[in-house]
Amino acid sequence: MKTAIVTDSTAYIPKDIREKWNIHMIPLQVIFGTEVLQEEIDITASEFYEAVRTKELPKTSQPPIGQMVELLEKLSKDYDAVISIHLSSGISGTYQGAITAGTMVDGIKVFAFDSEISCMVQGLYAIEAAMMALQGKTPEVILERLEELKKTARAYFMVDDLSHLQRGGRLSGAQAFIGSLLQVKPLLHFEDKVIVPFEKIRTRKKALKRISDLLGEDAASGKAYRAVIIHANREKEANEWKDELETLYPNVEFSIGYFGAVIGTHLGEGSMGMGWMKK
Repeated sequence: MKTAIVTDSTAYIPKDIREKWNIHMIPLQVIFGTEVLQEEIDITASEFYEAVRTKELPKTSQPPIGQMVELLEKLSKDYDAVISIHLSSGISGTYQGAITAGTMVDGIKVFAFDSEISCMVQGLYAIEAAMMALQGKTPEVILERLEELKKTARAYFMVDDLSHLQRGGRLSGAQAFIGSLLQVKPLLHFEDKVIVPFEKIRTRKKALKRISDLLGEDAASGKAYRAVIIHANREKEANEWKDELETLYPNVEFSIGYFGAVIGTHLGEGSMGMGWMKK
C-alpha cells in the first residue's frame, strides 16, 4: 500500500524538508480585511511580522474543504492511503475538515491524525510519518508509532502578553492572568487539545530557564530526544538559546522552528517556546 503524508501549514516545515520527505502541505489562511492569503505560500513568517507593524491583526481561517478535497483527489491517482496530520482540534477545525474531505473522495483511504499541538512539534510527527511511508510501512503501523510519540511529546511557550490569544479566543483559563498581564511572562501549554496557562513567571529570562528545566526533567532519563526551539521573529535569540541548551543536554537533538502567520496572529511577535519528544 502506498501512503501519502499531508500536513497543514501550521507545522511550519521548511519547503526543502517537505520536498525531501515528500510531505504535502495544505495552507491555512490569514485574512487582512478583504485580502485572503495562504500562509507559507502567499505570505512568509517574516513578511507577516513586517505587515502587522502597520496593519490591523488579521483573522485566521482553516483551509476550505474544497481545497482539501482537490488535494485528496490529486493524491488518489498515485496513492492508496493518506495520513493527514493537523494542528490541535481544540484550536482549529482543520482536523475535522480533513475527516470530512476524506469522506468526499473515492479511491483513497484517509486517516486523520490530531497532533493535539502545533508548529514544528506537529512537523516532527509529519516527518516521522513520511520517513516510515517511504519505507513502505502501512498507515496502521505509522499511526501506532505517532500515538507512541504523542505520549512523550511536550511543548511550552511564553508570550509577551495575552492580548492576541484572548482576542482570538484561543486561550482557555485566561482569567487566571487578568490583572497581572503587565507583571508576568505567561508560560502556556496544550492540555486536552487547548492552550491553557501553565505558570506565571516574572521575566523572559526566567520563563526560558523554566522551559529548559522542564526539558531537563525528561532528558534526565538519558533517552534520546528531539527538541525544537520555536520563535516569533526572534531568530538570533533562538540560536543563542540553542547553543546553550546543546551544552546542557547532549542526548537531545535540537533544531529551530518558528511561529508563522496563523499562529503568530494569536501569540504575537516575541513569543518563544520549545517542544520535544522521544526519538
